[in-house]
Amino acid sequence: MKNIAVIGAGISGLFIANLFKRNPNYNITIYEKNSSITLGEGYGVQLSVNSIKLLNEIGFKKLHNNEKFTPEKINFYLNDTVNKICELDITDFNLKDCKYTTLKRSSLINFLKTDLEDLIMTGYNISKIDQQDKQIKLSFENEETKECDYLIISDGIFSKSKSLISESETKPKYNNTLAIRGILTKSFETIDDKNISLFLGPDFHHVIYPVSSNGDLNFIALMKYQLSEEDQKNYSLFSDNTFIKKILQKIPLENKDFLKDLKELKIFPVFVSDNFHKLQSNNIHLIGDAFFAFPPSFAQGASQSIEGAYELFKSIENNTESNFFKNRVKKTKMVNIRSKFNQFIFHLSNPLVTFVRNIFLKRLVKNKKFLESYLGKIYKN
Repeated sequence: MKNIAVIGAGISGLFIANLFKRNPNYNITIYEKNSSITLGEGYGVQLSVNSIKLLNEIGFKKLHNNEKFTPEKINFYLNDTVNKICELDITDFNLKDCKYTTLKRSSLINFLKTDLEDLIMTGYNISKIDQQDKQIKLSFENEETKECDYLIISDGIFSKSKSLISESETKPKYNNTLAIRGILTKSFETIDDKNISLFLGPDFHHVIYPVSSNGDLNFIALMKYQLSEEDQKNYSLFSDNTFIKKILQKIPLENKDFLKDLKELKIFPVFVSDNFHKLQSNNIHLIGDAFFAFPPSFAQGASQSIEGAYELFKSIENNTESNFFKNRVKKTKMVNIRSKFNQFIFHLSNPLVTFVRNIFLKRLVKNKKFLESYLGKIYKN
């Protein structure tokens, strides 16, 4: 039996642990540095068909319907006038039991950890990673040591584990944008709250979508904002009331009344990966944001974490680990390019260019060939 250690109890780490738990040839343990698993109640996630298909393999269909939602459209609006530009039918990519799904991150994490309670070790902050031949020795700050045959690193974009095994320091890059998120307590009268609403504007866009059948709506906005290197490292800044008030005042919307109805409001800087880090060992692997983090403008963060974890599981199971990095980089590059392009298109400011963009949007959302290439290649495994 092979011993597998997973560092980090996020979406990718929990999902791959569920997969390995079902295979009697592997013994798996998850090491989480925090004293408990962070749920992030106010954080919604979108899951496209590529990830729902994989989640169904571990029983996702059993999740109560009141904890998830299956929108059928993405409605595009203008920020300033709230006039609707066009709509995109996302049901074209759905399968019988695999539909585009939105839900709270906490609901997804709770589902993923349900059968793993006895496998999760909290309060284990990694301090050292040593490899001798095919054995890996892990040292933790609580002075405990563990050994494993495979090490899977899924401790996020600021991965401490990746830094420990890297010859050169790997740092994410600030994306010159701030994310603003929360839960809306009531809907806009002018929008369709049963589907995804995407509002486009100069240097700012925001998305509102249902995360349950109970009427909860997730709000997420991205705003261009320059931060000094010092401010990027000052985590307390983003919970400072004066700073939050300053940012909310800068939001380029005429009507900001809905901000008063936001619960669990959080503001944080968006960091992205600058390159791919290839490890020299075939029994140490990166997944999730530790592998690569891209801008959130394509709503593929959670889906790609799940998809990448599944690919690694199959490669280890089939003894094809050497192919994992190459295959994952290919798909990740596609998503990264689309994420960057989406953010650029969403944030256009020139009135003439914006007018042309809107004309193209109206045509492209009806162009089956384009949609199959732009979305289908990502949504379908």
